[in-house]
Amino acid sequence: MSGLQVGAVVLAAVATVVGVAVFVRGVVVIVRTVRTGRPLPGRWTPVGPRLATLVREVLGHGRFQQRPAVRAAHWVVMVSFPVLVVTLLTGYGQLVDPRYGLPFLAHWVPLEWAVEAFAWLGLLGIAYLIALRQRVRPRADEPEVAQRRSRFFGSNQVWAYVVEATVLLVVVAVLALRGLEYALGVQDGEAWATALHFPLTAWFGAAWTAVAPGTLATAVVVVALVKILVSMAWFVVVGLLPTMGVAWHRFLAVVNVYARREPDGTPALGPLVPLRDAAGEPLDLTAVDDLPDDLRLGVGAIEDLPWKGLLDVATCTECGRCQDQCPAWATGKPLSPKLLTLALRDHAAATAPYVQAARAAGASPEALADPHLGVDLVASGVIDPDVLWACTMCGACVQQCPVDIEHVDTIVDIRRYQTLMESAFPAELGGTFTKMERRGNPWGLPARQRLDWAKGLEFDVPVVGVDVESATEVDWLFWVGCAGAFEDRAKKTTRAVAELLHAAGVTFAVLGDGETCTGDPARRAGNEALYQMLAAQNVETLNEVGAQRIVVTCAHCFNTISREYPAMGGRYEVVHHTQLLDTLVGEGRLRFAPGTGEDADGATVTYHDPCYLGRHNQVYEPPRELLAAAGVTLAEMPRNRETSFCCGAGGARVWMEETIGERIGTVRAAEAVATGASAIATACPFCTVMLSDGVAAHARASADGGGAAGPTTPGGSGTADGTTPDDVGTHPTPGAAATGTHEPAAPHEPTTAGPRPQVGVPEVADIAVLLRDRLAHQD
Repeated sequence: MSGLQVGAVVLAAVATVVGVAVFVRGVVVIVRTVRTGRPLPGRWTPVGPRLATLVREVLGHGRFQQRPAVRAAHWVVMVSFPVLVVTLLTGYGQLVDPRYGLPFLAHWVPLEWAVEAFAWLGLLGIAYLIALRQRVRPRADEPEVAQRRSRFFGSNQVWAYVVEATVLLVVVAVLALRGLEYALGVQDGEAWATALHFPLTAWFGAAWTAVAPGTLATAVVVVALVKILVSMAWFVVVGLLPTMGVAWHRFLAVVNVYARREPDGTPALGPLVPLRDAAGEPLDLTAVDDLPDDLRLGVGAIEDLPWKGLLDVATCTECGRCQDQCPAWATGKPLSPKLLTLALRDHAAATAPYVQAARAAGASPEALADPHLGVDLVASGVIDPDVLWACTMCGACVQQCPVDIEHVDTIVDIRRYQTLMESAFPAELGGTFTKMERRGNPWGLPARQRLDWAKGLEFDVPVVGVDVESATEVDWLFWVGCAGAFEDRAKKTTRAVAELLHAAGVTFAVLGDGETCTGDPARRAGNEALYQMLAAQNVETLNEVGAQRIVVTCAHCFNTISREYPAMGGRYEVVHHTQLLDTLVGEGRLRFAPGTGEDADGATVTYHDPCYLGRHNQVYEPPRELLAAAGVTLAEMPRNRETSFCCGAGGARVWMEETIGERIGTVRAAEAVATGASAIATACPFCTVMLSDGVAAHARASADGGGAAGPTTPGGSGTADGTTPDDVGTHPTPGAAATGTHEPAAPHEPTTAGPRPQVGVPEVADIAVLLRDRLAHQD
C-alpha cells in the first residue's frame, strides 16, 4: 500500500470507531429518554397487522398523497439510503485495493443497476428537496407574518442543511466511484467493464479511460475516503444531537409507525385515548372513592407522558406539514403542532437524565425534592396556555404527519391535567361545565325544551317511554343532540331530517328529555370526569330503551356515540344523517323536485367537510352524493375532504372566545364565498353556526371595504390584529366582564323561517335543509 492508502485506512478506521461509538451513544440517550415515559399497553401487538401497516406506510408513503412531487423525491432518497450502504462497505475495501469488489456481489447486474438507479434518483430527489426548501423557507428579511406562512418556520434550518448536504455528497461520491471503477476496468481489460454493468455511469466513465492508471487508483482511494468520512461525520453529528429529529426520523419513524395507536393504519383520530393511571391502565372516574389520593390525572410533567408520546416528539422531522394545515396557526394564533412538539422534545431531553437519576435513587427525600422533577409543563412556560387552548382538535396535524405523531392525544392529556388537577382552564369553560353538569347541556336550558323543535310538524314525533315502549319498535332512534334541540339554526336541521325520514316512510323515535349532552365538549376540554359521568348516564339510558340503531345530525355526537361510547359499554349501529339519507335516496325512497329561482337545478353549492365527520371518521362521499341527487352543482373549496379547513368549533372552542388573530370560521367562510356558490352546505350544527357567523362577518368586512373580520379584544372595541370586530357568535353574556368569567351566548329564539341572506351573500344551511326544500311528493 502507498502512504496515501495507509493514511486513508487509519483515518477511516478512527472516523468509523468514533462515528459508530457516538451514534450508539445517541441511540442509548434516546432509548433512555423514551423509557422515562409511562407504560402504554397494547402498542406492540398484534404483530401481523402492525408489520403490514409498517410496510405499507413506509414503502407506500401514504401520508404524502397531497404532495406527489415531494412523495416521489422523499421516497427515492429514503430507499437510496439502504441500497447505497453496499457502496460504503465497498469503499473500505477500496482504500486498500482500488479494484476491490464485494465477494459475489461486486458485478451482480441487478445490484449494479439498483445502485446506479437509486444514486441518480437520489441525486435528483435531494436536489428537488433542497430547491423546495429554498423556495418556501422563511426569509429573515421578511416580517414575521410573512415568515409564518412557511411550513419551515421554527424548524432548525442548519440541521436540515447538514442532512441534505450529507445525502448530496454521498450520492455524488457513489456516482463518481462508479465512473472511476468503469475506467479502471476498461484499462485492465476486464470483461465486466461494459454498459451492462455500468448502465448509467459508463457514459461519463469513458471520458476517464485515458487517465493514467495510477491517477485513477488514487482518485478511487480519495473519493472512497471522502464518502466514508462524510458518512461518519453524519454519525457523529446525529449522535451528539439526539434531538436532531430531521436526521433521527430515518430510524425512529420505523418504530413510531409500528407502534401507532391504530394497528390497521388509520390515523389516531376519532375517539380519544382513555385517561390512564401510572401503569397505563384506563381510569374509571365514576368510581371516585376507589381512586388513590395521590393519583395524577393527565399529563402535568414531561415524565407523565406515555413512552409513545416521548417517542413521538423524538421522531418529529420538523417538516412543518402539521403547521401548514393547522387552522389555529393559519389564523395568527400561537399554536403550531410542530413547535409544541419541539418544545416537548427539548424539555424531555433536558429533563430525562434527572428523572432517570431519581428513579435509580428510589423514593429518597433527595430524589423527590429534585426541582427538575414534576415540572408543570404549562406553569413553567414549556407550553403557553394560549397554545394549549387554541387547539380545535380538528386532527389535520395527525392526518398530515408522515411519521404518525399523535398530537391530539398529547394535547388532550395535558388539558386533562390542567382541568382536573389544577382547575386551570379558560374562564368561559367554567360556566359551560356547570351547565352541562346541572342541566345536561352547554346552554343550561331546561330538559323540557328538548322537544320544542318538533312543534308545528305535520306529524307526531314519538318519544321512547311515552309513545313507544322501546327503541326496538322503530327503525331508528333519532339522537337529536343539544344543538339540535336548543340552537335555532340547528333546529332547522333537526326538523328537516325528521321530515325527510317521515317522507321516506322510516319510523323513528326520540328520547326527549331523556337525552343529555354526550360529553364531547367536556372531554376535549380535558374534563374527563364530567365526560364519563354524562357518557355513563347516556349509555345506561340507551341500553335501557333497547337502542340498537341510532341516527344523529351532529358530527360530534356521531363521533362520540359511535367511537367513544363502546369503551363505556355502549355498542350500537350509529350513522350520520347524511349516510342514512344517502341510503334512502339510493333505495328510491326519497326523490327531489327541481328548484326554482335561485334554487333551480344546477345552482352552485359548496360543501364544507366537518372535521368530526370527514377527517375523524372518513365520511366524505354521502354528503356529496346527496347534493348531486338534489340536482345542484358542487363547487369544491380548495381545501376539502382530508385537507378541509376547520370551522373553529372543535375542541370545545365553540364555547371560548377567539381573542388572538382572525376567527377561524371567518377565514373558512371567506374561502367558501370565493367559490361563488349560492349556498354553503354543512353537515354539523356547529359548522352551521360558525360559518353563518363567518359569512356575516365577511359580508360586513367586504361592505366596509376591509378584509376578513377578526375577534374582539377583551375590554375594548378593537381587535388583536386591527381588523373589524365581529359581533356575531359566542360572546360574553351581560355581566360577564364584572365577574371575570365568560359564558357563551344563549341560542337564538326559534323562528319559523329565517330571512334569506342579502344579495351576493351565500346561505349557510345543513344539507338536510337544502334537501327538504327540494323534496318531491312521495308516492
